[in-house]
Formats: sequence, structure tokens, C-alpha cells
Amino acid sequence: QQLCVVRQLCRDLDLPVEIIGAPTVRDAHGLAMSSRNAFLGAAELEVARQLNAILRRAAAALAAGADEGSATAEASRALVEAGFDKVDYVAARDSLALAPWRRNRDGRLLAAAWLGKTRLIDNVEVPSA
Repeated sequence: QQLCVVRQLCRDLDLPVEIIGAPTVRDAHGLAMSSRNAFLGAAELEVARQLNAILRRAAAALAAGADEGSATAEASRALVEAGFDKVDYVAARDSLALAPWRRNRDGRLLAAAWLGKTRLIDNVEVPSA
């Protein structure tokens, strides 16, 4: 999410720079490494580690032809059932511009959810059909 925003900002401002993305560094359980994780207690950390797996399941459903609204709603429900306090969004977006995702294009499934006072974000690939 942040990579797309920074790339677009550089294009909009006509900055002569190349932004090079890198894979997200994750712990052994799939949780994206972030300074925000330091604010999580042990129980919250266990819940947080489910975020990526829930997104991967939803992305697989989308890649297999599931309805976008149903897949994102199910992922939101799964996050709450896993113990997240609030889900800001689960959304499928185009990989390059964060525009609405179309099934015939590569996309990203994005999510933001809260554990206590900590807002976690993550995303996973949704390959084109």
C-alpha cells in the first residue's frame, strides 16, 4: 500500500527518482515485521499472526473466481472472529495504482485492522485469472 502511494507521489511531483520495492519481511508465522508489533502483548501477537493467513485464504478464493464482495466480507468476519477489535477495510485493488481490482489483472488484497490501540496493515497478491 505504502509503496504504491510513494510511487504515485513521485510521479505526481515529477521527481527524478526510481522507487524500488522489496518483499515484506515477515516473522516465522507470516506477521509483517513492523515497529508497531512492539505495542502488542503476547495474546495480541498471537491474534496478529493470523492476519496474513486470513488474507491469503481470501486471495486464493478470489483467484479461484469467488465474488469480491463475498470474499472481502468473509475475510473481515474472519479477522473479527480471530480476535481483532475492529477492521477498517479488506479490499481488492489493482497492483499498480490501487484502483478497483478487475479479475483479469494482477491485484493486491489489502487490509487494516486494530488490536487494542495498534493498527496493523498487510497485503497479499491476487494473481490475474
